[in-house]
Order: sequence, then structure tokens, then C-alpha cells
Amino acid sequence: MKIPVLYIVIPCYNEQEVLPVTSPMFLNKLNGLISAGKIAPESKVVFVNDGSKDNTWPLIQQLADSDEHFEGICLSRNRGHQNALLGGLMTVKDHCDITISIDCDGQDDINAMDAMVDAYLDGCDVVYGVRSKRDTDTFFKRFTAEGFYKLMNHMGAEVVFNHADYRLMSSRALNEFSNFKEVNIFLRGMVPLVGFKSTSVYYERAERMAGESHYPLKKMLALAFDGITSLSVKPIRLITGFGALVSVLSFIAVIWAVLQAVLGNTVAGWASTTSIVCFMGGIQLLCLGVIGEYIGKIYMETKARPRYIISETTFEQKENV
Repeated sequence: MKIPVLYIVIPCYNEQEVLPVTSPMFLNKLNGLISAGKIAPESKVVFVNDGSKDNTWPLIQQLADSDEHFEGICLSRNRGHQNALLGGLMTVKDHCDITISIDCDGQDDINAMDAMVDAYLDGCDVVYGVRSKRDTDTFFKRFTAEGFYKLMNHMGAEVVFNHADYRLMSSRALNEFSNFKEVNIFLRGMVPLVGFKSTSVYYERAERMAGESHYPLKKMLALAFDGITSLSVKPIRLITGFGALVSVLSFIAVIWAVLQAVLGNTVAGWASTTSIVCFMGGIQLLCLGVIGEYIGKIYMETKARPRYIISETTFEQKENV
């Protein structure tokens, strides 16, 4: 097997504080892999600016000017982490043999890249970076995160436990992944659908090196809900089953009410009637909300709007020089 060209793809949003800290780390790791003969000298570190409002893009341009191993891609506006990462992967897939996607904050152990490349050289097209433990997380964060992965699998969305978006993908896997055209994307659930030989590399996650996290609880819950509704129809099936159960219970209650009326045991009860109406109304609104979420996703898919738009890249600038 020839020495592969590696592109490390790193989505960035308002990362002006962390970029000066982590960019030398990524470059050192890239040079280390090149020196070890595991990857080709033309390998790159590619930052994807997701419509940042600070000086992230100027910093990326400066990095690209300072070293030939740095490149940058700038989206026309903020499209979210998943779309930014997808845009970076789809842009570089024809320029390299393998990609490794990783966040910019330095929390993921970059030394795991050695094992990822080794696994690729052993024949794997996809290598997942998986957290070995969550000692650095609070109890609440650990409980909710692990519950998230269990819920996703229970709902029919195939995800790798404790894996986020730190992974290696070969160009063959990326080319097949490019055939997935849906607008509502959840990469960690979509990549396993590609197939091919895969494995996992385990590492310990550190604290964020600088700046603030861009994934508070609200965004994490939204990501989980998007992942479930984008990859599984099980919630609608659960609604169907629950609706059938409630219908059976209601039918039994109607028979009971008729019998009580025939026997003359009926007693007017405002509280009980109100409780039943409110309960049924709440269940109906909840079910309509879940169904509405699916209808909304269908609506977005039928529009087939672009998932990202690239405004400029440093690739073009260097080619023009």
C-alpha cells in the first residue's frame, strides 16, 4: 500500500482564542506522522470556518500563509457544526487518501491519530475515536451523555457508544458517503450506514484548552432530537402503539360508563371529566408535535437546499500565486 495523503479536517466557530494554542499541536502531529513515514509529505491540516463572527477566518488565513501544511475553507454563513464538517470533508475528499475529523478545542487526544492511521493501513476504511471514560465530566454531563447514546440505539439510530465526530475515513468511504443527499444530517449516525471495514480507537478526553464550549445542554438536546428524527421512524411507531393502547383503554372506559348508566350508578364529576380531557389533550398535542417534526424534516428535504456554501478557500489563493 502506498503512503497515504492525510487531510485533518477541523470545523471552527468563533475559535480565535483556541486556534493559536491548538494549531501548532495539529501541525506537530502532522509532521510527526510524516517523519514516521505513515503519511505523505503533502498531507494537510484544513480548518473550516463556520461563519465565525470573530477573527477566526483571518487567523486561518495567516496560518495558511505561514506554512504550506495549513489550509482553510470559509463557509458563506454559519451552518452549524455538522454542515461545516460535511463541507470540509466533501471539499477535500478528492485531494487525499484519508481524512481525520476532529474538533478545534484540543479536548480530543491527537495522539490517537497514530492508531487511526495504523488501523487504516491494516485495511479499515472507517476508524472511530471513542472515549474510554468520562472522568472529566460532571455527573450530570456523564449521565445525560451516556443516556443519549443508549436512547439513540434504542430508537433505532445506529451510533457508536461514546463516539462523537473524531474519526478517520478513507476516500472510498467518503465517496460513498457523498451519495447521502439528505439535508437533515447527523454524521455520527450516518457514517455507520456506509459500511466497509471499521474499528475503534480508544482515548481519554481532556478539558477544553481555551475559549468556551459551543455545545450547551440546549444544543445537545436539539442534536439528540435531530439525530433520532433524522435516522429513525421508531418515535412514530411508538406513538401508533401508544395510541392503540389508549384507544383500547378508552373503549373499556366507554363500556364501563354505559354499564354504570344502565345500573343507575352515575355521579356527575367535574374534576374527573376535566382531568381526562386535559390528559388526552396533552397526549394528542405531544403526538402531533412529534409528527410535526417529521413533517418539517420532509418539508426541508423536498426543498433540497444546499447544506453549505463555500465563499472562499486558501486552496484557490495558493494556486493563483
